[in-house]
This record gives sequence, C-alpha cells and structure tokens, in this order.
Amino acid sequence: MASSTAVPQGGGSVRQRKKKDGLSTSAVASGAASDTDLETMVKEKAKAQKSSSELDYKLALAIITVLAFVSRFWGISHPNEVVFDEVHFGKFASYYLEKTYFFDVHPPFGKLLFAFMGWLVGYDGHFHFENIGDSYITNKVPYVAFRSMPALLGSMTVSIVFLIMWESGYSLPACVVAAGLVLLDNAHIGQTRLILLDATLVFAMACSLLCYIKFYKLRHQPFSRKWWKWLILTGFALSCDISTKYVGLFAFVTIGSAVAIDLWDLLDIKRKEGALSLPDFSKHFAARAFGLILMPFLFYLFWFQVHFAILSRSGPGDDFMTPEFQETLSDNAMLANALNIQYYDSLSIRHKETKVYLHSHEAKYPLRYDDGRVSSQGQQVTGYPHNDTNNYWQILPAVDDQVMGKNVKNHDYVRLRHLGSDLILVSHDVASPYYPTNQEFTCVSQEDAYGKRAEDTLFEVRIEHGKKKQDFKSVASHFKFIHKPSKVAMWTHPKPLPEWGFGQAEINGNKQIAPSSNVWIVEDIPSIPEDHARRQKTERKVKTLPFLRKWFELQRAMFYHNNKLTSSHPYASQPYQWPFLFRGVSFWTKSDTRQQIYFLGNPVGWWIVSSLLAVYAGIIAADQVSLRRGMDALDHRTRSRLYNSTGFFFLAWATHYFPFYLMGRQLFLHHYLPAHLASTLVCGALLEFVFNGDSVEEAPSTTKGGKKVGGPQRFITARERFAGHSMAAAWIACGVILTLAAAGWYFFLPLTYGYPGLNVDEVLRRKWLGYDLHFAK
Repeated sequence: MASSTAVPQGGGSVRQRKKKDGLSTSAVASGAASDTDLETMVKEKAKAQKSSSELDYKLALAIITVLAFVSRFWGISHPNEVVFDEVHFGKFASYYLEKTYFFDVHPPFGKLLFAFMGWLVGYDGHFHFENIGDSYITNKVPYVAFRSMPALLGSMTVSIVFLIMWESGYSLPACVVAAGLVLLDNAHIGQTRLILLDATLVFAMACSLLCYIKFYKLRHQPFSRKWWKWLILTGFALSCDISTKYVGLFAFVTIGSAVAIDLWDLLDIKRKEGALSLPDFSKHFAARAFGLILMPFLFYLFWFQVHFAILSRSGPGDDFMTPEFQETLSDNAMLANALNIQYYDSLSIRHKETKVYLHSHEAKYPLRYDDGRVSSQGQQVTGYPHNDTNNYWQILPAVDDQVMGKNVKNHDYVRLRHLGSDLILVSHDVASPYYPTNQEFTCVSQEDAYGKRAEDTLFEVRIEHGKKKQDFKSVASHFKFIHKPSKVAMWTHPKPLPEWGFGQAEINGNKQIAPSSNVWIVEDIPSIPEDHARRQKTERKVKTLPFLRKWFELQRAMFYHNNKLTSSHPYASQPYQWPFLFRGVSFWTKSDTRQQIYFLGNPVGWWIVSSLLAVYAGIIAADQVSLRRGMDALDHRTRSRLYNSTGFFFLAWATHYFPFYLMGRQLFLHHYLPAHLASTLVCGALLEFVFNGDSVEEAPSTTKGGKKVGGPQRFITARERFAGHSMAAAWIACGVILTLAAAGWYFFLPLTYGYPGLNVDEVLRRKWLGYDLHFAK
C-alpha cells in the first residue's frame, strides 16, 4: 500500500548488513559468473522450489474448502420456515419470477442471483414470504435451493481468503489461520445459510482484493494479456460488490486508495525501474480508469437493465415511482383508473408519502399553543388516515367563469371548497402548530374567499415533471399545491397533533418547495357515479421510457428511502460495538422445541483479530518512532511487507469500518462482516511477522548491456523467503488460535444452526456480554 520507509544512514539494519556481506562473498567466490548466468540460476531454482512448495498449499486449500462447504451446507434445510430478512429477499425473488415490479433500497445483483436459482429449479414465485415463521413445506417452496446460493458463495469466500494470503506470498500457517478464522466464524456461517445478501457482498469484496493483488503482481508486465485480464476482473468484482449493496462502495475506496499510491509511485522520476514518460503514465492512468471505473459502472448499469427488463408488470413498487414510470408497466391501476379532473369535480386528495387524506372538520385551532404562540382560531385542516366524507373537496376555478366539463390543466390556479363545511381552503401568514416558520392552513367563508381574502385562497396545481397545459388527472398526476401569494407548498409530516387535533396530522405551508414530501395525489373523484361515461375504461397502451431516465429515477428513490431508514430497531447496534461483539441479532425462535437462531460472530475469533488490529497499529507507530531516533530494527523486505501488504489489508479493514460512523441510518452487526474478513487477513500477516522473519536476500536486479535496470522483477514466494527457516513456532501459534476459534464456534453452534435446542441454563452460559437471547418456556 504505502511505500517503504527509507533506511537511515550507516549501512542499514544488522540483518541488511549481513545480507550484503554474504552476497559479496558469494560474488567473489563465483568469479566468472556473469549477470545472465546468475539470473538463469535464480529462475531455475525458483521454478524447482515453486513446484515443490505448491503441493502443500494446494492440499491445505482443498481441505479448507471441503470444511467450508460442510460447515455452510450442514443442516441447511433447518428451519423449514421463513427466518428474519428472508421475508424480504425471498419475496423479491418471487416477484422477479412473477415479473412483478417491486421497490428495494438495494441494487438488484444479489436478488437476481436468488431469482436465477429459483428459475433453475422451476419455481414459479407463488409464495411471497409474508411473515417470519411461515412454513416452506406447506407452501411448497424450494427454499433449500435458495439457501444454497449464499451457502455456495460463503464456502468459496473461505477459499478466496486462503488464495489472497497465498498470492500475497505468505507462509502456509499464515494462509491457514486467516482462512480458518473465516471458516470457523459463526457470523459468516449464519449469514450464508439463509436467503440474505451479505454472502454475495462479502464474496465479491474478497474477490476484488484477490484480483487486485494478482493484477498488482503483474506491475512489471504492464499492458500484457494477463495484466488486462486481472484489471478487468478486479473491476467486475467491484461492480458485483456495489451492485449487491451500496456499502460495496467501500471496496472502491480500498482499491482506489491502493491504485492512487501505485500511480503516485509510477510518477516518480527516480523509481528503480526507470522513469515513465508522461504519455506512458497517461496510458497507465487511462487503463486503470477504464478497468476500475468505467467498466464497473457499465456492469452496474447492466444489472439494472436486466432488472427493468424482467419487472414488466405492475406491482407493490409502483407507488415509489412517478406516473410516467408507472405507465411503462402492464396491468397498472393508474393506466386503468386515471381520469381527467374537471372544474367542479369533488376530489379526495392523499399525501404520497404518509398516505393521509386532506381533511377538515368543524373543530378550531386553540387560541394559544403550548409554546405560547397564537393561532388564527380558524377551522382545523388536518391529515386523516381513513376514508371519510370530510376528505371531500370541490375544485373551483380562480375566476368564476369556467363552464362545467372543462379540464383542469397543469399550472392552473384553483380554489378548494370543503364540502362538509362549505368553506374555502386558505393559507396565510400565521405560524402552523408545530413549525413557527411554516404557514397555517385553515378555511374561510365563501364571502371572504371571493372578497377580501381572494388572493389567499388561490393555489397553483403544479404537476411533477408535467408539461405546460398538461391535463390534471386522478391517480396519474403527482402534484404540489403551491399557495399563490406566499409560494409555500402544502405539506404534512408523521408527527400527530396533540389532543385538541385528535391525533391527526398537521397540514402546513412549507417554504421549501423542492422536497418530494410536498407531493400529493388525487385518489378518486367521488362526484362521478360508477356508471358514468367518464369512468368507462378504455384500453391503454403501455408506454416506454429511455433506460437512463428510468435508472436515474430509481436511483433517486433508492437513495432517498435508504437515508430515511433512521427509526430505532431492537437489534440495531453501533459501529464501536462490532469489533468486540457487544451485540447480536435474534433471527428466529421456536419456543416448543427450545430452538433459536441468534446472529453472532465467534467471540474468540473476533477478539483475537480485533486485538491484533491494535497490535499492528502499535507496531507501525513503534517503527516510526524508532526510525526517527535513528534505530532500524527491521530489514527492508520485512518493512516493505509490513507497510505494503499488511497495510493493504489494514486499509481494507479501515475503509470498510470507519465510514459507518458517518451514517445516520439503522446499522446492524452484519455491516461489519466485510471489515471482519479484512481483519483476519491482518491476523494471518501478523502471525508471520511475529513468528518468522525473512531470511533470504532480495532477488538480484536484472541487467541489460551491463547496466542495472531495476529491482526484483520476479515475485518471491514464501518458500523462497523462509528457505532453511523453521516454521514450528508459526504452526504452534496457528494451532493455538484455530483451536480456540474452534472451541468458540462449537460452543455457539446451537445458536448459529438453530439446533439442538437449549434449556435456560445453557442459554444463560452463552450470555457472555449480555446477549439478548430468548428463553424457551
């Protein structure tokens, strides 16, 4: 990640001086050996060592992969009923299979994978996962197939962790301990055995790290076929990450930071490999921008194109979209029920977000509010959640010379007459009950409305994205009601009025016109009889919209509703609680069998890796202080790996963890899983740092025409670095860590797999940090 710190003057560390002396002696003894012969010897030796060293790595990878599949697929059919957020993602898969439009705050890639699995097994999407505890067996749902998708990805994630360490040149104990901590982690297992998105997210994040490492290892072969392959694969993995959940953006920050450092090094005119010309540097920059920004964005757009292509029928997501969008869906109620609104029609008007009706009744505003402010004591205008005759308003022209039967148009000025009280809606310069900065809405007599208060009763009908003189329609027209004199928008919010307002919603004039919370819909025209000619339905054609327009609209809606997820939740937690596992999440309980699924990581494993994160920060700080005082305890290669390779893993942890402190939305323990995976990589790297040390000199620089042209051009494997070095201490440490982790995994196994059931005493023994486990009766 970061460049290595310069070695102080005076010959370097003790280890470095020994290496230099040894190399000089060897060179003198060989005498006639040329640079070319030496390079050939090194390559042949490396080839022989590689073939002999790969077998143990491959065997360890095979064993760990098998164990990963066993741990993820073991008992995956239990429980045979809906668990936790399966109510959401299972439902979305069903909607895909039924081609029914839905809305979700997450991008479509992970949900499309579930739908693909359902399609493979011939499922038709008839079950909609309405409630936790609904039986899969009774409803004939291929739930094991659905759960197999995240289980497959979760199993492969363990293998990817091993490969990340192997490709980074770490010793076998380091690879085993990093992969083993993910293998034996209860949280990773729990998320990969259910119909949830996190297995896809974590797998894509791990793949992005692996692909970038393989790309970076080819930095001495720029623009080669392999170089391009791993660059594009890195971008594809990043795209899958952010196309599953938007927190996948953190992986872009991780890779982007490493790329920025790499480009900064390439710009150095004193780099060992030789200076790059600006045109060559521009090629490097453009290639990375193409592979890591443009290509991921195109893949990201592709999944939305698939999303729109599949979801062609009207469904529960219609209300989140504009009328223009809804008209692209077949069987849409808006297409069938939209009517042109004419002057003197009676309307029921509903707020788009809170769903309350514009309402009025004979009760008055109190003379004074609790804070001492004075009201107009006019008739209350409120938001009422139920259908009622006091929700009916007649729409009148601004000038009383319009004939009946004339359509209301966009930007027309109108009045609203409350049919129940025969009064006219008005807004004026009196503060509303809850918002001193917003205007009160009330009603006045017709005499005042057409006399001295005429201007105060005029409102502009402003249709969202409407064209000039476009017809104002029921259901189809999302509109804002703008007060003519003051330019405030009619608005409401969820907080109910006090007892004097009967707990109904406040209606007031919002000075901020732009927010979508000002949008209303005419739900019906009750003055038109059911058998009237205006209600006769004519077949209407499904319209089309450009893809990018649909995509931009959906993006806005997704970000808006994602940011609104701020309400409290009994199992929500804060980022500072995650590394030490202070909080879990109850997924499922079955009282009669004393079984439960409680989402919780392996406490032993989490505490070990969290502690080592602090140890790593301490090592870096101590090394920097030592260098400032002229002491150099580390050789160049060890420091380079500590800062660059381990530093890259630490960067991945930090960029997947600290941004959550800036978020105001609901947060849960599963948000820490990508960061936890990165912390296991740091753990493996530190195990090697503590229990082993590099013991071979750097590979000789290559020469061209008798002139040295750069540093090592070949990747040095762990076997080469530790040749003749005992690995016993590292294997002992690896064994101790994984034994402790296995004990923690086994102890909390009943809470991860949902069986066997636990009695009260067994539950109490697992409430280590006050975990809110359920007690079976």
